[in-house]
Parts: sequence; structure tokens; C-alpha cells
Amino acid sequence: MFTQLSLRVRVFLFFVFIAVAGVALIGLALALGYRRALEGDMMSGFVFSGILAGFGLIGLSVGIWLLFDENVAKPIERIAATMRTNAHAGVDSSVDTHQARYLGDLAPAAQAVSTQLSQTTLDRAEAVAQETARLAAEKERLTSLLTDIPVAMVLVNPAHQIVLYDGQAASVLGQIHTPRLNASIFDYFRKDEILAAYTQLAKTGKEVAFEVHGVEGRLTFDARLKPVGHAPGYMLLIDEAHAEISPDAARPLIYDFDLMEHDSERALEDTPLTTLNFVVFDTETTGLLPHKDEIVQIGAVRVVNGRIVPGEEINQLVNPGMKIPAASTKVHHVTNEMVADAPGIDTVSRDFHKFANGSVIVAHNAPFDMAFLKRHGKRLGVAWDHPIIDTVLLSAVLFGASETHTLDALCDRLGVTIPPHLRHTALGDAQATAEVLCKLLPMLQSRGYATFGEVIRETRKHGRLLEDLN
Repeated sequence: MFTQLSLRVRVFLFFVFIAVAGVALIGLALALGYRRALEGDMMSGFVFSGILAGFGLIGLSVGIWLLFDENVAKPIERIAATMRTNAHAGVDSSVDTHQARYLGDLAPAAQAVSTQLSQTTLDRAEAVAQETARLAAEKERLTSLLTDIPVAMVLVNPAHQIVLYDGQAASVLGQIHTPRLNASIFDYFRKDEILAAYTQLAKTGKEVAFEVHGVEGRLTFDARLKPVGHAPGYMLLIDEAHAEISPDAARPLIYDFDLMEHDSERALEDTPLTTLNFVVFDTETTGLLPHKDEIVQIGAVRVVNGRIVPGEEINQLVNPGMKIPAASTKVHHVTNEMVADAPGIDTVSRDFHKFANGSVIVAHNAPFDMAFLKRHGKRLGVAWDHPIIDTVLLSAVLFGASETHTLDALCDRLGVTIPPHLRHTALGDAQATAEVLCKLLPMLQSRGYATFGEVIRETRKHGRLLEDLN
């Protein structure tokens, strides 16, 4: 019956209830105090009445707050989060009208807006899909054309960051480190040699042939720097003889031309979320104690300009130097036999450190995974001083601290699917966390958290969540 009343009538009755209950409590306290006064000291009766009335009003306030929190505040938070999810994360989720049953027409109205928004989004997605299909066909033709050119190609912006690389270049770069969009070209080749050739290119405007060495003195390549017309930046060309790939192997293009527009240097705090590089990672371990257990698998993917970069990933088994308990294997399916010939944590952590260079590290419950890396980092002289974002805290910022913040719950909320055979594998969970991150970023911006500093300041308010988890 109460749920059928209009919202304004419900609010009115709510305040009537507060007034009546308050008057009743005070009246009861006065009556009991008067009764006590008749039995003895008049003053003690009034004091008793005051104390009883005070505690009664406190109890009434707490009860009303609990009712308000459960039936008004939380439902409004959930409606707002659902609408932001539909608007900015591309998820078609419905408003829970039962939980918001005491909010009058708000929940049905929000559902109507969400339904209309979803339809508009679907129409837009269909148009985007058609344009994407056309661009994919053009990219396929371009890739096919480039396959016949016997050189590895890397497009570099004026800040010497990688904007594009083809399959041949991926093989060349991969001989040094994992290829990465927006990484500095100096992560792969000696800085002095690249800069000398670039200076000559800038002076003459003509192609420059030179010999370049990989970083750390490994490998030597015959290279050329070539201008790219009137556009900024340059093309680095390397003879295919260094590529070491099968002529029949796929040679995809990996690129993001938005990276050609290089912003001026900013302090990290002031850097927009959309321009940050993220490395999203997860680990599987022998147990849950970072001070004594070890990593058995690490998986990581990269997110650049709000998109997961295909192929830029780590999926590495690790020999923990100890037996993997059967209970742990039951969770992540990594056996002692699988890791017997795998590299140890010393090699893997150094490789991952290079992979994450210049990026913000992201993980779900990051303190747990980072504790394993930092323990070995001290011994290896590897400084894990990267900025870190935790998707548990991002979830709390956007959906409220009282909601569930497990990875499964986040994926359900945001429409991210983890194939069952990939759940509790390092790469599978890292991929899912990266997809979650890509959906959360526009939602954060819609709430006014546009820079890294603004997001970190907001997540610090929910730090207790991680303390409880760990």
C-alpha cells in the first residue's frame, strides 16, 4: 500500500512519522521522569527524563538513518551508477526497480531513459560497425601491400615514441623487448645513434642510412631514417634480414595515429586519463602469503588511448623454486610439471619491469600482486616505483563502497565476459581487468575525474577496502 503512494506523499508521511515518534519519545520520557519524581527527588526525575529523551532521540535518528540509507541513498546511488554505466561504458543494464520501490516514479523514469539511451547507442554502434568494417578492409589491403616490402617499418613521433609498427618490425623489436605502442624508441635502440641520425635528417630533409645497436649492446641493425612528408616525426626502416620471421607469417599493423599529436610534458598528476599508458597485470601464486609464497604465472596487457593494444601482452609461466600446493593448482591449474622448465622470477620480473616502463600499472587488488614483485625487487635492484591504479578502488568510487567489488562482480556489472577456461589464469584475468578499465575510464571522466591526480585523490578515500581485502 505504501509503495503505491506518490513520492511527495511518502516524504510527507516520513516527516510526520519522525515528528510523532519524537513527540511520543519525549512524552514517554517525561511521564517516566514525573513518575520517578513523585517517588523521590524532583530534580532527579527531570534529569532522568532528559537522559531518557536524549537516548531515545539518538536511537530514533539511527533507525531513521538506517531506513533512509537502505531505501533512499543506496537505491539512488545504484540508479546513478546504472545510468552512467549505460551511458559511458556501452552496457545495456536495467535499473533495479524493486530496490528503488520507495522512490516513486524515479526508477521507472530512469529505466525509460536508459532504454532510450541503449537504443540510441545501438544505432550508433551499428553505424560505427559499418565504418569500422570499411576501415578494416582498407587496413587489410594496406597490410597486404606492406607485406611485399622487404623492410621492417616503425613510425615515430617527434617525441621519439612509437606510433606504428608492422609485423616485421614487431619481430625486430621483439629481439630486444616486447614491442609497445607509445614506448620510446630509445627503449630499443641506442639513443645517441638515433639522435645523431635524426639531427642529420632534420638538417637535410633526406633519408639517412646508418648502423644502429640495440640497447644494452645487444644486436646490430642496418637502418634508415626517412621523413614522412610534411607530417611531424619520422619512419625508421630496418632491413628484413633482421626480422627472423617466416615469410608466410601474419604481419599485422599495430598503430594509433593519435599518438602523432604529442602533448607538451605535464606532471603526472595533471595528465589526462585518456593520454596515459596503462599496463594491466595479474599473477597466479603458490599461495596467499606474499612474504613466503611465490609467483607461478604472470599475465599483462597494455592499454593506450583507452584501448587494449592487440598483441602487446605477457603470458609467462614462472618457476617458483618450490612445490606448488595441490590446493593452489586446483584454482589456477598451473602444475609443477608446467613450470619445471620456465624461467625464474629474477628474469621474469626484470622483463615485466621493462614492459611496464613509462606506464601506469593497473591491477585488481594491486597491493597483493605488487607485494610479490617488490619483495624480489629489493634483492634484484629493480625499483617498482610506477604509479599504480587499483580497479577495486575505481569500482568503489563509481558504484559506492557498500557494493561488491570482486572482479567477477565488476565484469557482470559492466558486461565483460571471462571465458571459463581463462578465469583464474594470469592473462585471462589481466585481459578482463583491462576491459573493465576501458569501461571505467569514460565513467570516471563523466564524474569529473579527468586527470590522474583527481582519480588518485578520490580512490584514497576508499583505501580501507584494500586493507580489509588483504
